[in-house]
Amino acid sequence: AGGGGGPGPPVAAAPGRAQVFTTVVDTFLEKLAAAGSYQRFANCYRCFYKLQPEMTRSIYDQFISQLQSSIKEEIQEVKDEGNLEVLFNSLDKIVEEAKNREEPAWRPSGIPEEDVRSAMVPYLLKHRSYLRKVLKEKEEENRKVAESVLAGRDRIAELQQLIQARKHAWQ
Repeated sequence: AGGGGGPGPPVAAAPGRAQVFTTVVDTFLEKLAAAGSYQRFANCYRCFYKLQPEMTRSIYDQFISQLQSSIKEEIQEVKDEGNLEVLFNSLDKIVEEAKNREEPAWRPSGIPEEDVRSAMVPYLLKHRSYLRKVLKEKEEENRKVAESVLAGRDRIAELQQLIQARKHAWQ
């Protein structure tokens, strides 16, 4: 009668880039609100604050609320227009797949000619190998067709001789 499924407690998956981005935006908004504290706001509008402190507080709360919602809307618009959610998930997938690779990722050398050559030569060699294979197949196919054509010509020549022989025999 066994118990758990693994050797230890399950490891929580790291948050995806989309979630990290959302957290960063939320943290930014919190810090923005903290930086624009009510005390600073009241100091900027000291005369108004002295006359109507409750109204100043209400204006401050509305200002911060509108600022945060406006920033959130703008960021959401950027996320939607740039399709960031999908791109973040795609990047997470690429990074996850790259973890299993043993060879290091390609990095540019700084010399464009070498970079192009290093990227293109393996592809071109593979393509050349493929083309050679296709060429051999076509050559073999052509050889068989040529043999068939020659056999057909030989058969036609035999039949023509047979016709000629019967024609002479008939006369």
